[in-house]
Amino acid sequence: MANTKSAIKAARKSARLTIRNRGTQTRLKTLHKKFEQAVAAGDLAVIKTAGSAYASAMDKATKSGVVHRNAASRAKSHVAKHSRPKAAAPAPAAS
Repeated sequence: MANTKSAIKAARKSARLTIRNRGTQTRLKTLHKKFEQAVAAGDLAVIKTAGSAYASAMDKATKSGVVHRNAASRAKSHVAKHSRPKAAAPAPAAS
C-alpha cells in the first residue's frame, strides 16, 4: 500500500490509465485483424478502408502515449504497402 499522498494519487492514476490503455490496445488489435482479413480477401477498396481506420487509430494511440511512434510508423508502412494496387506481372522473356 502506498504511504504518501502523492504515491496514493499515483496508484489511482496508474490504475485509471491502465484501463484506458488496455481499451486502446484492444481496439488496435481488432482493427489490425480486420485489416489482415481484408488483405487476405484481396478487395482493394476494403483494404484501403480498413487500413485507413487502423493507421488513424495508431496515430491517436501514439499521441496519447499508448504506442511508440516507431511502432506506429512500422504499422502505417505495412498498411501503405498493402494499399497500393498490385503491379501487373512482367511478361516472360521470349527465348
